[in-house]
Order: sequence, then structure tokens, then C-alpha cells
Amino acid sequence: MDEPEELKRSLLSEVEAAQTLDDLEQVRVSALGKKGRLTQQMKQLGQLDADERKRVGQALNTVKDAVQNAIETRKAHLADAELQARLERERVDVTLPARPFDMGRVHPISRTIEEMIQIFGAMGFRVAEGPHVEDDFHNFTALNIPPEHPARQEHDTFYVEGTGDDGHRKVLRTHTSPVQIRAMRALEAPPIRVIAPGRTFRSDDDATHSPMFHQIEGLVVDCKTHMGHLKGTLIEFCRAFFGVEDLPVQFRPSYFPFTEPSAEVDIGCSKQGNELKIGKGGDWLEILGCGMVHPKVLENCGIDPAVYQGFAFGMGVERAAMLKYGIPDLRTFYDSDLRWLRHYGFLPIETPSPVKGL
Repeated sequence: MDEPEELKRSLLSEVEAAQTLDDLEQVRVSALGKKGRLTQQMKQLGQLDADERKRVGQALNTVKDAVQNAIETRKAHLADAELQARLERERVDVTLPARPFDMGRVHPISRTIEEMIQIFGAMGFRVAEGPHVEDDFHNFTALNIPPEHPARQEHDTFYVEGTGDDGHRKVLRTHTSPVQIRAMRALEAPPIRVIAPGRTFRSDDDATHSPMFHQIEGLVVDCKTHMGHLKGTLIEFCRAFFGVEDLPVQFRPSYFPFTEPSAEVDIGCSKQGNELKIGKGGDWLEILGCGMVHPKVLENCGIDPAVYQGFAFGMGVERAAMLKYGIPDLRTFYDSDLRWLRHYGFLPIETPSPVKGL
């Protein structure tokens, strides 16, 4: 066996001589690897008598600690040196002119959300936001969605491990309705007039569904709001969004657990083969859902339904964009294809604003 002190000096000199991280890794393997010099010395301890094995074993452990510390110190020094060399090598001259790239494009989803915000903003709505990871209470219970409802099943919803501080199960929100709940619970009393745009998550994936998609929902609560206000708001929105002044709009009775009465909203259109034209025609196309806020939802948010009432509505942003801009497949929204974005995207200077309008 080599003398521990001699072995220590030899290994430390090799560590110090390493000029790159690759060189240092080779030194580490040759010293501490399965067939390394120090490892082989450790394996030979069994050939010594008890007293000698104890003395040499302690000495080899001291050598091992010293070599490991030296390797870590040298590694940090070499990594810092490589970083500095890379910074010098990859320095950017900020005085160079811009590269001749095409101007970027605003994604249709971002554009559509901005359009909707401007339309509802002109009606007096403000934007409200909430977390993507919600709890079971805000996402389901407060909205009068019973435990046996399909939306609360594992195959339809992305649940997150663990629970919140209040003990409720965590879930990726399946709609932006929890934002409405948070808006109502945050205020001591109405009036409330908010819209909630944002991402939502459901276990769907095909040409018309995506695991992640966008919704925009609206909520109005006060003492005098009624169904007529709801109809007037949505008719004006549909006509402004699609740019058709006399766009036919109809309301069909429907069911949602969080509104009563509830309705689906259809807009007039004409279908000729695969071509769809929004406007006058003999056909109808469903665009969104709505209704008067259910009294139990108001109660769950600490609002007296005997004094206050209101309406709510919600729609998919991607679906609205597909209808307005003639995009045939939902999945292409998330393909990150620059050719697609150049075709369907918008120039940044075209972004809607309260001043310029749509």
C-alpha cells in the first residue's frame, strides 16, 4: 500500500494541475472512482491486522476528505473562470443596428381578449383576476356545483396534490367563475360589475377542445339588475364584437347550477357547405351561456339574495376568435408555428385601446 501522506500529496497535485472541468472530472474518477487509487487502497485494508487497519483507515479517510474538499474548491474556481471566459467571448455589441427580422405579431387570443375588454370596459366593467390553482370551495362548492356533478370527477378535472390552508382540495380552475366568487366575497356589499378573462384547464383534447384554454366571464350584482339588462348587455356585445349592427341574437332556456334562470345565446349566421358567415341567415350558432345569479351562490358569498340580484355570463375566447377570424382548428393556437402567427396574428400597433376602440 502507498503511504497515505504520499498518496495525499500526489492526488492534491493532480487536482491543482487540472486546467478544465473535464480534466478535474478525470482526476476525481482516477482518485475516488470505483477503480480509483484511493478506492483501491480502501479495499486493501482487509489484508492488514486490526491495529494497522485502524491506523491506515483513519489516515485514508483523512486523505479522502482532503481530496474531496480540494476538488470542490478547484471546481468552483474553474467554473468561475469558464463563466468569465464565456462572458468575454459572447459579449454583445449593443451599438450594432437591429437585425432585419420581420415585425412580430400579436397572438389572436391576446387580440381577442383585448377586444372583449374594450367592449365591456365601455359598458363600465372592470377586469378582475384570480389564481390558476384554486380550491374546491371557490371552483365548485360556492358555485352551487354538487359533489356528484361530472365536472368534479377525476377524468374531467386536473386536481393538484395536497390541500390549501383551509383544508379544501386544490384544483386547476375549470372556469374563471372562481374570480367572480372572490370578487363578491372581497366586497362588503354590491354593486359589482366585473369581467374575468384568463386561462382555464380541463381534461379535453381534440379539434375543438384543449386541456388549457381561455374564458372571459362577466358578473353584475346590485339591487335593480334584471334579465332585460343581461339581454341588452350581451346583444350589444355580440354586435360590437362581430361588427354587425343588426346581428340577430336569440336566448334559449338552458341549465347551469350557478344561474337561475339560465340561457344559451345564439347568433344568426348562414352555413353554406364548410363556409360560415356571421350575420343574417337562416341558421343559428351558439356563442355563450348566461343567466341570473343563483340565490345560493349569493348566499355562499355573504350577499343577501332578498336584497341583491344580478346576472353572469361566460364564453370561450378561442371559440370567439375562431368564428371571427375564420380559424378552423383550435389546436393550431398552441402549435407555436410562426407561419400561422404571421397569417392570423396582428401588428402591435393594431392593439385595441379605450382611445382607438377596436
